[in-house]
Amino acid sequence: MLLITALIASLAASAAPEAPAGKGAANDFSRTADDREGALDSFTNTGTDDPAALLKHLQQEIYVNQQLAILTQFRLDYSDRIRLSTEYVNSDGELIPTHVFTPVKASGAPRPAVVMVHGGFHERLEPSWFPLILAVVEAGYVVLFPEYRGSRGYGDAIYQNDYGNTDVADVLASARYAATRPDIDGGRIGILGQSRGGMVTLLAIERAPKQFKAAVDIVGLTDFVAYMSYKPDYRRKEIAETNPSFKGKLPHENLPAYINVSPINFVDKIEAPVLVLATSGDKIVPHTIHTGRLVDALKANGKTHDVKIYDEAPGGHVFMKGATPEREDALKRIVAWFNRWMGPAR
Repeated sequence: MLLITALIASLAASAAPEAPAGKGAANDFSRTADDREGALDSFTNTGTDDPAALLKHLQQEIYVNQQLAILTQFRLDYSDRIRLSTEYVNSDGELIPTHVFTPVKASGAPRPAVVMVHGGFHERLEPSWFPLILAVVEAGYVVLFPEYRGSRGYGDAIYQNDYGNTDVADVLASARYAATRPDIDGGRIGILGQSRGGMVTLLAIERAPKQFKAAVDIVGLTDFVAYMSYKPDYRRKEIAETNPSFKGKLPHENLPAYINVSPINFVDKIEAPVLVLATSGDKIVPHTIHTGRLVDALKANGKTHDVKIYDEAPGGHVFMKGATPEREDALKRIVAWFNRWMGPAR
C-alpha cells in the first residue's frame, strides 16, 4: 500500500506544472510551545504540490481509513455482545481518542475497568486485540483502549511521538477519565500492556502507584538503554530524532533521558500486583534482557507478582496474536488476575 501511495505522490508531482519555489509546499505539522493568545500551530497543506509533503499527507489518510475499517470490523463481529464508542479524553490539553468497550447487557451497577495499552512505534488498535478485549469484557469489565500520542490513524497531532512521556501521560489521563464514568467503579481500575504498552503500563503504575488495583505486563520493554544498544543504527537514529525528550541524542549523549523511561529503574515505586507474561525465544524484546530482569527486581523489592514464561511460544514476541494454547492460557490467567485483585466483575 505504501508503494501505491509513493506512486500516487510521484505521479501527482510529475503532473504538476512548473511553479515558483515554495508554491503549494506544505508546512511541517507542529504544536507551538508559545502559550500566548494568538499563537498558532503549524499544519500540513493538503493541496501541496511538493512530492514529499504530499506523500506524508496521503500516508496519514491511509492510516485514518485503515483505522475506520478496523473499528467497523469490530462492530460487525461483536456488536451483539459489546458496545464500542470512542471518547476524546483530555491529556494536558490534547484530546486523546479512547475506545470504550462495554457489555451490551449492562447490569446497572458500576463495573471494574481495565485500561489496555498497545505497543509498537506507531501502532494502534488492530484485530489481534479483539480476543483479549472480548475475554475481559465478557468477564464483566469495561475496557478502555487509549490511542496515545504515537498512535497512527488519527492525524499528525496524535502521530507525534515521545517514548515514555506523552504515551504514559495519555494512558493515565484515560484512567482518570474512567474513574469519572458512572458505569465504572473508580476504585477498581486495572491496566494491561503489551511490548511498548508493557513499558507504558509499568511506568504508569510507577508514576501513579495509587491509580491501579492490578496490572498485567505482556512481553514488556523494561530497559530502554538496553533496547537502544541492540537496535539497528537507522532505528536508533529515528527514535532519538523523533522523540523530543531524547533531543536527537543517543544514550551515550543524553543518558538521563533514557534512564527516565526505563521502568526497570523504578520498580520500588510499584504498589499494584503485577502479572508478568512472556516467552523464551522473543527476538524483539529478549526475555533475558527485559522480563527476566523485571522479575528479579520485583522479587528483590518484595512486590506482589506472578509470572508465566512460555517455552518458545509460536510467534515469539507476538505470541498473543496466535490461535494457540499459549494465548488461550494467557487469556485465562489475565482474567483470573483481575478477578483476584479487583473482585468479581459480575
